[in-house]
Amino acid sequence: MGGSVRCPDPVNPTSAYPERVSAERFEKALRVVLNSVVFRSSGHDLTTAGTCTGMASRFTEPVLLGLAILAVRARVKR
Repeated sequence: MGGSVRCPDPVNPTSAYPERVSAERFEKALRVVLNSVVFRSSGHDLTTAGTCTGMASRFTEPVLLGLAILAVRARVKR
């Protein structure tokens, strides 16, 4: 199949809280939350651009489908 991704063992933080807060960690936390709750991750490791594209497409596809259904309904009603 392919290689497996190794995750390091969790460790307790040793530095102060303000030193651990960064934009990179915030982005990673946001990506994890969105993938697990809203977008259901595909399981592939993607770049930031790929992840944003996947999230955007998963959001816009149902919206476009709904608009298409409304358009067909409007045409049939006439």
